[in-house]
Amino acid sequence: MHRILSVTPKENFHLQLRFEDGKIKMVDCTSFIGQGMGTLLLDVNYFNQVSLEPGGGITWPNGFDCCPNFLYDFNAIE
Repeated sequence: MHRILSVTPKENFHLQLRFEDGKIKMVDCTSFIGQGMGTLLLDVNYFNQVSLEPGGGITWPNGFDCCPNFLYDFNAIE
């Protein structure tokens, strides 16, 4: 299982993620936010409230979360 050590919100609903193995990825979140619980994340101020979960994933205040394995394997922007 992968673990995210840091998350930094960037412009255009992108996140910079640093994983426990040293890998740094830039992820474009636009494909998985905007529906259901993810609707709130379309507000950039809300999107920027992303934080780390104790299990190594990321989450937002409303409980919308992403598994670190999903984000590690997600096609990142290089």
